[in-house]
Amino acid sequence: MACRGGCAPFAACVFLVCAVATAVYTGFPASMSPCGSTLARALLAVSGLHQYIIPTAPHALVSGDKKIGGPLATSLHTCGKPKLPPHALPPFYCCPPAPASEPINFSYRTRRSRSGSGGWCTRDPRSFYQLVNVHCAYCTSSYRQTANPELDMQIHYSWFFFPFHRAYLYFFERIAAKLLGEPDFALPFWSWDVPEGMRMPPEFANSSLPLYDPAQNPRHAPPRVVDLDFVDVESNLTDEQQIQHNLKAMYKQVYYLRSRMIGNAALPPLFHGQPFRAGQFNQPGGGSVELSAHDAVHAWTGDIGLPNVENMGTYYSAGRDPLFYLHHNNIDRLWQAWRDIGTARGYRGHVDFTDPDWLDSSFLFYDEEFHRVRITVQDVLDTKKLRYRFDGVGMPWADARPPTTPNVNGNTSSVKSVRFPVSVDDAAVSAEVRRSGVLRSSRELVLVLEGTKTNGTGMVKFDVYINAMEHEKVKSGGREMAGSYMCLSHPRMDGTGKGMRIETSMRVALNELLEDLGADGDKCVTVTLVPRRGKAKVGSLRIVYMEE
Repeated sequence: MACRGGCAPFAACVFLVCAVATAVYTGFPASMSPCGSTLARALLAVSGLHQYIIPTAPHALVSGDKKIGGPLATSLHTCGKPKLPPHALPPFYCCPPAPASEPINFSYRTRRSRSGSGGWCTRDPRSFYQLVNVHCAYCTSSYRQTANPELDMQIHYSWFFFPFHRAYLYFFERIAAKLLGEPDFALPFWSWDVPEGMRMPPEFANSSLPLYDPAQNPRHAPPRVVDLDFVDVESNLTDEQQIQHNLKAMYKQVYYLRSRMIGNAALPPLFHGQPFRAGQFNQPGGGSVELSAHDAVHAWTGDIGLPNVENMGTYYSAGRDPLFYLHHNNIDRLWQAWRDIGTARGYRGHVDFTDPDWLDSSFLFYDEEFHRVRITVQDVLDTKKLRYRFDGVGMPWADARPPTTPNVNGNTSSVKSVRFPVSVDDAAVSAEVRRSGVLRSSRELVLVLEGTKTNGTGMVKFDVYINAMEHEKVKSGGREMAGSYMCLSHPRMDGTGKGMRIETSMRVALNELLEDLGADGDKCVTVTLVPRRGKAKVGSLRIVYMEE
């Protein structure tokens, strides 16, 4: 089993990205290539390991009509031209090379891969060029639903967010291991959720090193502390204040206490995202981590001076930045943390969906042996079977319970009646939302923002406050700020030059929050939507009960 976390030389990480890319990245503009150097330089360039890019160490291996409902699957026959934003940087085609045979079903490794002998050409699906395109294809509607080709297949803002990226990183890691000739190689992760890791790894910010991507925000090179609430305006917090703000943000998104989730991930749909079945429109709603820290790190890393905040700040190009893979490996770690954190403190841990429409949905990848493989969500649930685990980082945000702010709800009788849908653009909008009198027992009280629409022209973010009409009085990381809706810059063109509307939803868990605010017995909740960037419309606000 490979250990994602620990003490392996960082040169392996450089080889991971650059050895694959050096001879095969010619399809991208030279200015966008993260690896404009020889393999030898790639290996020698990082003699010093930055301790908070958590590296990895190998050790001993261990054993016609629209069809609605059912698992989703992808096929190369339904992969076509991506829907890209205006002024996108080439290349403009993301589908993988056509194979000579049908895909095989995924199986767990039982023996070591044969070593590779060097880089692969750009048409080889194992090249860095093609691996970058995998993310592009699944995130720009290049793929269509197999049984409903008129419908897009997009893995963001749904229950596929975590399993797709885990499968993607798995094959990325295995291909790198083959090229390295190190079968036990494991991918590092960037632990931006803990204080020691809240700065961009210096190896990715040094223009003389091969992991550097010029399409990054130059203001965010080390020693700048990452802002897990970032959208486009620089924070005026001190480093220590920013660290504490980040820890409180993570507490709201991931932590579990007293057999119930604190924050916005008590139940699988709140953490993973909403169900997305065959025959349904894509992007039904993202989970707590995707809508907040995940998107914030993407936006914080991308170059705010480029039209679509390339590379990391927009889906089609995010994989071109080598830091993407370490970022998403940390996302994968947070999935495991969500499952484990309850049992670690003596409470019942979280469980994933058991819905067969989720478990049996599948994605296509090429493996290290040039086989096209169909892998299901079920296949990626057990990291032990995938032969890796995460080590070396704690969860300090588990003790960062956000403080409440007294006297910020003002005179609720002054709340004006709001007609939905409501625009969230220039000013905050407040509305009272009634809750039913049903006893909680094992249920989670959830605020639902349905029909959240953006016009497809750029990045959008707004914050959701509970019982805080005077939201400007709430201090950084305050409890009343319940969550954020964020949509990365990915305006999609429909062939007429107009952006395509994005419609999704957001959910906010309320049980612990209302307890902290002393409002768990109130019949009404005041919801305030505060715009941060861009324009959005919210179709409705309602409070529902969800079963544990």
